[in-house]
Amino acid sequence: MGGTRRLAYVSPHVRQHYAVRHFRHMARLSRWDAGVAHMRTRGLSGANASLASTASSGGAATSGGFGSSDVVAEARHYLGGNPTGRGSLWCARFMNMVLEHTGHRGTGSDMASSFASYGQRVSGPQIGAIAVMGRRGGGHVGIITGIDANGNPIMISGNNGNRVREAPISRGRIYAYIVPN
Repeated sequence: MGGTRRLAYVSPHVRQHYAVRHFRHMARLSRWDAGVAHMRTRGLSGANASLASTASSGGAATSGGFGSSDVVAEARHYLGGNPTGRGSLWCARFMNMVLEHTGHRGTGSDMASSFASYGQRVSGPQIGAIAVMGRRGGGHVGIITGIDANGNPIMISGNNGNRVREAPISRGRIYAYIVPN
């Protein structure tokens, strides 16, 4: 029973539901881009300025040839769902799936902490970087997609409320930012 099922027929109601969700998601992205432009005019410094200018220019903050925009785009395909078919503890499995779909080799582990020793560490959040964090009862892993107005990374991760979500995370919770070698 593991794996995802594909439906041969999708009702007009379901198509409309996903079209509305996609429209709302794109509207949120537009508001985020406007916020990044505002931050750039306020003269951010350091990593936040680099991240903000990269995000607003449509480029990707990369390290070592890592195609971060591909990873972010792939992860966004699954927003609101659970593509792994697992009922619990699937954030690392989602991360491995996204990496594999974009031509990278993952850790092969279902442990979020396995990403702390994967690839190359970078000093701060970069779009497309893998963020590893601790939390009560284990860890969590996701992909950085931006920075909010308070300077906290925005991350797409699996098993966030039992679905794939994009949300800000307190920067103090993240203990490693990683890009694949």
